[in-house]
Amino acid sequence: MNVSCLDLEGVLVPEIWIAFSEASGIPELKRTTRDEPDYDKLMRWRLGILREHGLGLAEIQQTIEKIDPLPGAREFLDELRSCTQVLIISDTFEQFAKPLMKKLGWPTIFCNTLEVGADGMIEGFRMRVENSKLSTVRALQSIGFETVATGDSYNDLGMIRASKEGFLFRSTEQIKKDNPDLAAYETYEELLAAFKAAM
Repeated sequence: MNVSCLDLEGVLVPEIWIAFSEASGIPELKRTTRDEPDYDKLMRWRLGILREHGLGLAEIQQTIEKIDPLPGAREFLDELRSCTQVLIISDTFEQFAKPLMKKLGWPTIFCNTLEVGADGMIEGFRMRVENSKLSTVRALQSIGFETVATGDSYNDLGMIRASKEGFLFRSTEQIKKDNPDLAAYETYEELLAAFKAAM
């Protein structure tokens, strides 16, 4: 049995931190996993910037409420879910993901959690498991599933390469150049056809 494993940001919804960077006027927060392969390093750097500017969870959630799925994402997801099990595996946080999952029709998501103080400031974060995307794919495989995966960033490469089939979607030129053996798609029609062919 197949499970289709999808990244969230950049694949189904816009990058949350880029949207918040624009809303808050802090250009440094545009840095994402497309730019920084070390997620722990990236998140600690982000939290430092939030503290420096006195910004907490509520401000980020206000931005997230205004984010809509990428055009065609909901239709792609609905069609894919009609022919296979789909799991979104994301390095985002449950406090960020809920309004986005509502707009996507409540698909299943495995993500992480933020540690938030009584004052609403983000004090830290807890990753579900180390190398969460790769670890989740390997766990699924260990109980008899075959996985097909897609993503756009450095932190997606592990799950893409560990899967029976894996694809880049709307990735950067550098990531595509560094991984020339991976099929890279730009439209949901192409991606859907690739998933169906892999099943």
